[in-house]
Amino acid sequence: MENITDNITPEIKMTPKDLVTDQDVRWCPGCGDYSILKQVQTVIPELGIKRENIVFISGIGCSSRFPYYMETYGMHSIHGRATAVASGLKASRPELSVWIVTGDGDALSIGGNHFIHILRRNFDVNILLFNNEIYGLTKGQYSPTSPQGQITKSTPMGSIDHPFNPLALALGADGTFIARSMDRDPKHLKDMLRRSYSHKGTSMLEIYQNCNVFNDGAFFIYTEKESKKLEVLFLETGKPLIFGENNNKGIKLDGFKPVIVNVGEGEASTNDLWIHDETDAVKASILTRFFDSPAKEGHLPRPFGVFYEEKRTCYEDAMKIQIEEVTAKKGKGNLAKLISGNETWVIN
Repeated sequence: MENITDNITPEIKMTPKDLVTDQDVRWCPGCGDYSILKQVQTVIPELGIKRENIVFISGIGCSSRFPYYMETYGMHSIHGRATAVASGLKASRPELSVWIVTGDGDALSIGGNHFIHILRRNFDVNILLFNNEIYGLTKGQYSPTSPQGQITKSTPMGSIDHPFNPLALALGADGTFIARSMDRDPKHLKDMLRRSYSHKGTSMLEIYQNCNVFNDGAFFIYTEKESKKLEVLFLETGKPLIFGENNNKGIKLDGFKPVIVNVGEGEASTNDLWIHDETDAVKASILTRFFDSPAKEGHLPRPFGVFYEEKRTCYEDAMKIQIEEVTAKKGKGNLAKLISGNETWVIN
């Protein structure tokens, strides 16, 4: 894996305390959002960005209170439209470090259309998607990521909806950086925040976040010490896919089918295993489909880390080049002529 600090040059002296606001944090005690806020406030000072060049933009939801708690510029915008607001800001002020904080409901329901288009356009922004598989702010309705059968206030007999797979959706929208972390693993989360920032383009980081009031324990199987080693697969490019109590289980490919094997028991060696490559879109697609319920017999472990990264021109850079090229050829534009267009009609 590349050094995650390669593109980080801390020239600005800032501490986490400099990012703490005078606002009372209004999340429920025990909410996973507290951990995410803490890790963001810890990582941002390392990045060498002037505080006045940092912007946090959110939509609507529990996670979207985030800008109030960051002593930077920010905007608590419209439900599902944080990505649209951020796109406009980045297009007009490309030098800013823009962070989008959203939730599974905000981004994937009312904001689904905006979400996929910012990914394909590839603005150089960072999306932090807090996924708790529930609508928390409106008090416990099922969300686009709630699993089938989940009983909530709006699905008292169990949800019959097929849930979104956020990372598969992001990859399908041609996202250039796709990763997953969790609120209860601060070290891993900080690493993923640094990697997200270092990526030139739209980084999409899904963060499993516990809602201890309306969906408590949804991800405990991935965060609790007793189950984590068997249920979590940490991805690191150039390394084999290994997990288990003593790293005694691995994943190999049978054609395009992932298979769990025992390592070091005559069944397979590490040389037989799938080696992770962040630049391989086909294998990244397979990894996003490691999405079975842990209750399903023979299920695959849930991957965490960077699934995929590619280099592609950012929208704001392409726009700047286009404007410069047109200006060089035609000089200053004529707004009235642009509005009237090339086709006109005369009505007698």
